[in-house]
Amino acid sequence: MTLPAFHSVDVATRIVGLRSQHDPRLLGVPGGDVRLRWMVESADATAAQLGFQTRSRRPGADWTVAEPLEGSEAIDLPAADGPLAVRDSREYAVRIATPHGWTEWSDPVRVDAGVPGDALEALVIDVPSRTGGPVPTLRREFELDAVPERGLLRISALGVYDVWLNGIRATDGFLNPGWNAYQRRILLDTVDVTTLLQAGRNAIAITVADGWYRGRMGFAGRTEIYGDRIGVIAQLEADGTVVVATDESWRGGFGPILAAGIYDGSTVDFTLDNGDPSIAGFHDADWMPVRTVPTDKAVFQPRAVAPVRAIAEFPMQTSVRGGATALDARQNIAGWVRLTVEGRRGDTVTVRHAEVLEPDGALHTAALRTAKATDTYVLGYDGVTVLEPPFTFHGFRYAEVTGTAKVVEATAIAISTDLPARASFASSHETLNRFHENVRWSQLDNFVSLPTDCPQRDERLGWTGDAQAFAATASTLFDTETFWESWLQDLEIEQTDEGGVPSIVPNIIFEGDMQMGVENTDTMGRAGWADAATIVPLAVFQSYGSRHVLAAQLSSMRRWVEHLRRRAGEDVLLPEEPFQYGDWLDPDAPADRPWEAKVDSLFVANSFYVQSARLLARAECELGDAAAGEATLRLAESVAAAVWQRWGAEAGRTQTGAAMCLVFDIVPDAERATLAAQLAAAVRAERGRIATGFLGTPLVLDALSANGHLAEAYLMLLRRDAPSWLYQVDRGATTVWERWDAIKEDGSIHRGEMATHDDDSMISFNHYAYGAVIDWVYRNVAGLAPAEPGYRVVRVAPRPAEQLRSARATIATGFGPLSSEWTLDDDDTLRLMLRVPFGSEARLDLPTTDASIVTVDGAPAPRRLSHGEHRIIVSAASVVEAS
Repeated sequence: MTLPAFHSVDVATRIVGLRSQHDPRLLGVPGGDVRLRWMVESADATAAQLGFQTRSRRPGADWTVAEPLEGSEAIDLPAADGPLAVRDSREYAVRIATPHGWTEWSDPVRVDAGVPGDALEALVIDVPSRTGGPVPTLRREFELDAVPERGLLRISALGVYDVWLNGIRATDGFLNPGWNAYQRRILLDTVDVTTLLQAGRNAIAITVADGWYRGRMGFAGRTEIYGDRIGVIAQLEADGTVVVATDESWRGGFGPILAAGIYDGSTVDFTLDNGDPSIAGFHDADWMPVRTVPTDKAVFQPRAVAPVRAIAEFPMQTSVRGGATALDARQNIAGWVRLTVEGRRGDTVTVRHAEVLEPDGALHTAALRTAKATDTYVLGYDGVTVLEPPFTFHGFRYAEVTGTAKVVEATAIAISTDLPARASFASSHETLNRFHENVRWSQLDNFVSLPTDCPQRDERLGWTGDAQAFAATASTLFDTETFWESWLQDLEIEQTDEGGVPSIVPNIIFEGDMQMGVENTDTMGRAGWADAATIVPLAVFQSYGSRHVLAAQLSSMRRWVEHLRRRAGEDVLLPEEPFQYGDWLDPDAPADRPWEAKVDSLFVANSFYVQSARLLARAECELGDAAAGEATLRLAESVAAAVWQRWGAEAGRTQTGAAMCLVFDIVPDAERATLAAQLAAAVRAERGRIATGFLGTPLVLDALSANGHLAEAYLMLLRRDAPSWLYQVDRGATTVWERWDAIKEDGSIHRGEMATHDDDSMISFNHYAYGAVIDWVYRNVAGLAPAEPGYRVVRVAPRPAEQLRSARATIATGFGPLSSEWTLDDDDTLRLMLRVPFGSEARLDLPTTDASIVTVDGAPAPRRLSHGEHRIIVSAASVVEAS
C-alpha cells in the first residue's frame, strides 16, 4: 500500500472526534503513554483510511510531526512523542490518508498529566474527630500577588471531602474522591480554580467526612474499615508553583454538620453556623491546630475516571399525609432531596426516604434494613432556607417531611458517576421502552463511584456477580470503559495471592460476616461472581475495541483461571464445596434461601470455569500469545467435555442449565439442536415464564435466539405475567427489581426474608442484574451488534415481531454514531434506515423469507456496506410470532 503524496488533499473527509484514552473533561490524569483514537466523517462513500500521521506539542511550542504510518485502525494508536511526565501537558492532532489524499489536521486535544501522591509537597492532616460524629473542616489563608494564569488544586482525602475557595464551591463532584480499594488506591483530583482566586488575601476550607473510609459500611455494620482517622491532602499550584499545601500550619474545627453517613443520612444544625471558613478573615481563633496523619502518599493516584456528579433533577409532587408532607419524584433515583422550606430559627425539619409505598401510602422502610436514610436539619434563621444533605445519598422515589416549617418546594437530585450516555432505544412497544429506561436508571443509580448492587439499604457494595452479569449492557448504554478499567484495578488488588476473587470489590467482607446455610461462608472465588475477573474485561473489549483492558487485566485473568485449575486438581472438574451462590434468586428457589436454585450449583461452577478459561484463551490470542491461547483453550475444552459427561443428561431440565451449555459451548455440536429445542419447548410450555436467576438471566435469550428459537425468546421478553421483565413495569417500577416478585400480584410487598438472618429484608427495587437483557434488545430488536470488537464490523440483524412493528436505536461507537431505524408495513415490508460510521463495516443479516426481495439504496443488496446512510427495503420479511 502506498500513501498519497502530502500535497494531495481529501476535502470531503474530516476528523471530528480526536481524543485520548482519558475522559477529555478530566485534568490531572495518570501519566505515561498516551493512546489516541478518532472519528471521521466523509461525504465520499469510497473513502477509507489508508494511514495516519500524528503531531504533538507542549502548549505554546511548535508542533513535532511523527512519520506517517500505514493502517486502518483508529482506536488506541500510540502517540509517538513518549510518555507524559508529572505535570506534563501535551496537545495532539492527527490527520488520515485516504485514496483521495490527506485530510486537514484535526482540532487538537489536550492532555494534562497529574501528580502522584508521593510527588506532592502536601501532607495528610486532620483534627481529632469521632466516627459518626461532627464533621471537621480544615482551613488556611494565603496571599497572592496576582491572579495566576492557571491555578490548579490537587486534592484527595481519607474519607470524602468538599472544598471551598473564597466563598465558592471549588468542585462540581460529590463524595470525592469516591470509593476504591483504599489500602492501595485513593483517587487524587485536579481542579482548575483559576477563576476562584484573587489578588491579595485568599482562604480555602476543606470539609471531610467519614464516607466509605471510616463510616459504617456493609451488612455487618463495621466502621473504621480502612482507618480510624479521616483527613485531607491538598496543594494549590499557581502557574506551576505551590502556593499553599496542607501541613501543620492549617487550623481545624467544627461547624453545623453534626453527622454524615452513607447509610444513615446527615444531621445539620444551622444554629451552629458561625460563618464561612472559606472567606478570608473568618474567626478561627477558637479552632485547633491540625496534626499530620501518617500515610503512605503513594496510595494517592491521579484520577482516571469521571467523578460522581448531579446528573438530573426531578421536581417532586407534594401532598399532605397524616400531618407530614409526602413527596414523589416519580422516578427511583440515587441522590437526595433539595428542600426549600419557610420556618423559624430552631425549627427541626426531618426528611425520610423510601423506594416504594406500603399499600396504605406509608413509606416502605423495611427494605432499608438498618439504614436510617434520614436527613435532619435545624434551621438557623427565620425565613426561607434551601436544604441539601452533605456527604450522603439515598435510594428513593418517595420522601416524607416532618416538622413545623412549611415546605415551599422539593426537588429530587439524582447523582451518578458522570459517564456520557452512549445509546438510545425506542420501539413500538411502549412497555419495553419503559423497561429500557428502568434499566438505564438502575445503572445510573448503582454507578455511584462503583458498580453496586443497590443504592438504598445498608449494603451498596460492589458485588462482582451483579457486575459481570450486567457488564455488556452497561457498556452499551453508557461510556463505561474507564469506569470498568478503574474497578478492575481494584478487583486485582483484592485478589488473593492464590488468585481467588472476592464476592465484593472493594472487599469489606470479613470472616463470619455472611452465613449462607454454612458456618463461615467462604465468599472468595465463588462461581459467577469471581468470574467477573474474566467476563468484565472481555465485555469491555467487545464493546469498545481497545486491547488495553485485556493487557491490563491479563495477569488477574490468568491467576483466576489458574486458581480454578488448582481447585480442580487432577479431577478436571471443580469439587463439591460447602457454598456457592449458584443461580442466585432463581424464582423457584425458596424465598428465604435464594442460593437453592433448581440447577445444581456445582454444575454452575464448572460451567463458569469453562467460560473463564475460554475468555482467557481469547485474551491471550488477542494479545499475540497464540501458544498460551491454544493451551488455555484445550483446558476449556477438557473441562467442557467433563461437564457435559456429568451433567449433559440434566442440562435441558432447567433454563439456566441449558443456557449455560449453549452459550458457553459446552454442549457437543451434534447435540446442540436437541438441547436448544428442549429449552424452547420448556419456555413455550410455560408461556415465556422466566425461570432463571442472576446467572442464567443474561444467557437465556441468547441461548434461544442464537439457536433458531427467536419466537420463544420474544415470548419470554414480552411476557407480562410474573415472573417477567415487563411485569415490573406494569406494577409501576421505574428501576429494575432485585427479586422477580418484589411486589406481588396482590399488591403486597415481598418480605425479602432470609433463612440465615432474623428479620433480614433482602428486597431492593433498584438492582440492575436482571436488566442485562437490554444488550440482547439492542442486538436483536434494534439489530445492532459488534461482530468484531468495538463495532469495527457491525452485524445488522433486526428481528421484527407481531408485537414489535418498529424500533430505532443509536450507539456512539468509537468510530462514530451507529444507528438503525426500521418499521414494518402492513404487508410485512421492512423499511430500514441504517447509518454506518466511517471506519466500520456493516454485514447484513436481514429477516428474509424465500419470497423476499432486498434492496439497498435502490439497488440489489450487497452483503456488506461501508460508511454512510443506507436505505434498506426487505419485502415479505420474516416476522416473529411470539404469542
